[in-house]
Amino acid sequence: MQQRLAAISEPNRFRIVELLKEGPRPVGAIVDALGLGQPQVSRHLRLLAEADVVEMTKQAQQRIYRLHPEAMLLISDWVQGFAALWVGRMDRLGSLLDGDRAPEPNA
Repeated sequence: MQQRLAAISEPNRFRIVELLKEGPRPVGAIVDALGLGQPQVSRHLRLLAEADVVEMTKQAQQRIYRLHPEAMLLISDWVQGFAALWVGRMDRLGSLLDGDRAPEPNA
């Protein structure tokens, strides 16, 4: 998980993930969309692939990249775990601010 988050946290790699969220793209389309050189984009894609964030398939002479769905689901589940924690805390804070007796914390 840490490797995936570290890979995505770099701004250009984050932009690549955002592009691939719309669907698979060849390297050339990613280069055009980002305005970076092909070697830079290829390096970022390699790091994302090593972190298991993207997958690559070959179609003729093109390399097509897409998000790795299982990896993205793991990241989503991890983030959702924190969302549930904060919802509970905000509910307790709301009760306290409303003057109610604060419910016992269970998280």
